[in-house]
Amino acid sequence: MIEGLEYVETVKSFFSFLKSNYDFKKIKQTINGNAFYDVEYMGEGKVVSISYENIEDHLEIIVFKLQNGEMPDYDDKSRTLHLSQLNAIVMPKADKSEMSSNNRYFAKFHPKDELERMLLKSAKELRLYLKYFNLPPLE
Repeated sequence: MIEGLEYVETVKSFFSFLKSNYDFKKIKQTINGNAFYDVEYMGEGKVVSISYENIEDHLEIIVFKLQNGEMPDYDDKSRTLHLSQLNAIVMPKADKSEMSSNNRYFAKFHPKDELERMLLKSAKELRLYLKYFNLPPLE
């Protein structure tokens, strides 16, 4: 099990491209005991949530498209997009050079356990989505 502050620091490191490349701002971090952790970033009408249920060992990356600056209802499938949905859009269109470039960007990270490997994989996927589509409308 990972501790809350360690999770937050790992997310900040692996997902630092949100701030440096896309001008996202960290807007919230939640640590509920040792059960649930969440780090949220906001930018360009979107919120990215990177949450982990420690006991269930479940990582979830969600991009919320804001409505008039407000978070959409979680059940609004057109404005609440899970990373797996975004991958289905990007992967068929991404070329080898773009994927290689993305892999080189993340070569500096060396995950030490399975959670860090999952976080790194998710960071790679999200960065490719954001870079490839340059923050397009998600509708």
